[in-house]
Amino acid sequence: MFAASQSDPNSGWEAKAVEFFKDHLKEKDAPTSVPSLNDVPLHYLKPNSLVKFRCLIQDMFDPEFYMGVYETVDPATKAKVLRCGKYKDVTECGVSRVDFNSRNTVTAERQTFYCVPIPGENPWVKEISSLSRVVPSTSYAPTRQKRSYEEDDEMDDMDTQPQKQREPHPGMTQNVGHGNGDCKRQETEAPSSQTASTSHLDLNFPLPGEKGPSCLVKVYENWDNFKLNDTLEVYGILSVSPALSALADEKDASSSIMDPTESMETAEEQRVHCPPASLVPRLHMLHARPVSHNNPLLPSATLEDNSAFLSSTLSEMASVRAELLTYFTHILLGDALAAEYLILHLISNVYSRRDVLPLGKFTLNLSGCPTASYTERLYQIIQQLVPSSYYLGMSLQNMNQMRLVPKKDYVANRLASGVLQLARHTSLFLDEIQLEQGQLDTTGVRNVTALGNLITWQKVDYDFNYHQMEFPCNINVLIVSEGRSLLPSDCQIHLQSQVTPANMEEYLSSIHMHTQTSSQLNKFRIYLSVARLLDYNISDEMTKSVEDDFVDMRKDDPQSVSAEDLHRMLVVARLLSLSLGQTSLSRDSWLRAKHIDMLRRSRMEQHKCVNGNEP
Repeated sequence: MFAASQSDPNSGWEAKAVEFFKDHLKEKDAPTSVPSLNDVPLHYLKPNSLVKFRCLIQDMFDPEFYMGVYETVDPATKAKVLRCGKYKDVTECGVSRVDFNSRNTVTAERQTFYCVPIPGENPWVKEISSLSRVVPSTSYAPTRQKRSYEEDDEMDDMDTQPQKQREPHPGMTQNVGHGNGDCKRQETEAPSSQTASTSHLDLNFPLPGEKGPSCLVKVYENWDNFKLNDTLEVYGILSVSPALSALADEKDASSSIMDPTESMETAEEQRVHCPPASLVPRLHMLHARPVSHNNPLLPSATLEDNSAFLSSTLSEMASVRAELLTYFTHILLGDALAAEYLILHLISNVYSRRDVLPLGKFTLNLSGCPTASYTERLYQIIQQLVPSSYYLGMSLQNMNQMRLVPKKDYVANRLASGVLQLARHTSLFLDEIQLEQGQLDTTGVRNVTALGNLITWQKVDYDFNYHQMEFPCNINVLIVSEGRSLLPSDCQIHLQSQVTPANMEEYLSSIHMHTQTSSQLNKFRIYLSVARLLDYNISDEMTKSVEDDFVDMRKDDPQSVSAEDLHRMLVVARLLSLSLGQTSLSRDSWLRAKHIDMLRRSRMEQHKCVNGNEP
């Protein structure tokens, strides 16, 4: 296409190339035929091939310039050839050299996103995704990889323009490097040396202990459409050229002897922005699809586009809900009301914002939890049901030492991630049982404040040293505590156990579903994800009915029901309807919402009477 465009400058070959891939990816089963960086080890993937990556945009680097079109000159024949530099990191020269003074050189701009796997993605999601993964050609298996890269060495020596043989071209960042034996060895031995290499390179994952590839995604158009913390499935050309690592090493060595005024980048910034390609591959974006959910059991497209799947799921939702309610009732020691509220919490979702107020959030404080081992086991059960989650034990050590809020690092010119840099629909499990007596230091107070802002406003204020910047989020927060939580919540329910097992661990183990009942678990997983994604509305007739009910409730005692109580009941009614697969509010659902809210408030009043010192 590029060659043909030389005779017709208006051919629009770039748009045609992107449309070609987009059209093919719309075909049935086409996306599943593309190997994924999430599932396939990097050393199995063929360089310059089409791959996909399910990720979160963790940081956005400054735009960079590259040679969109450049001209090479054969030293022997003086023949000139125009070449395309798009979707590439290094020039392809063969025995020729790049003519940096050519009038035909076209400088273009692209944006770079630093992307990481979706934080807190649970093992069952990765396991199910990997079952349908594409196994690449055996010619790129580790046993034959060494020979492949040695052959590539010979080609690189011929095809890659040596950087030292040219003067740097102002404003250009098209990577032009030379073959480096050590660098090739690093690529060849990626499976064994990656752990050691990673220890010297902070991959900037938001959550501690995370594994998986991070990636520098090169975006060529419409990059203003993407925002920090967006979750995407990116389709693009994989670039792992060893010349990139050689270039990084060369930059590193030269930065120590160069005059600081001649280089705009610090050594630390160079390490962060140009890491070894064997650890942080480059992905040249052709197409990106927003990820509305990361549940592999659901169709990747919107529910509206899968009417058959949606109708069959909706028809079963009431029965699946009843099964899930029974399951949660056993988990919560026989407390059916708490089980009801736990279901509503797990399907809650910020569906809109009115000014600064997030609508739809439903942070639940489950108080009266017996022991720390119980809450840890409860998290493990929830972890088996939701696609992404994170357990945060609110011990003094964690609160005083962990970095919850992302902070701008101006030395490395990057956003240092924090625990609260999470993808939408992540379940955050806050365990206050872990909190002991002691003093919160400045960091601890800042972290608790950040958690409070997240719960109340569904936003996190990122730290840019001299100012803070608000980033909206959509995170389900469940707080488990002994008494009332020190953090705010939308709803508190005190656990009222109906059973007192002699051995709590044995009791929960007997209930907890194992792999042999994975079909039942999968039903619950689909149910929770679909209920969260459904649209919802209230008819004018029901709106009038709710208003009349509110007036009636306040007739006898205006203090008995506040506007805040009404708002909470409306949220409960919405979630109750969606949990039954109903996309509009019915009279029965409204009455049921009022009833369970009355039961919950009555229980809290009783608990307050028994425990007079309970706030």
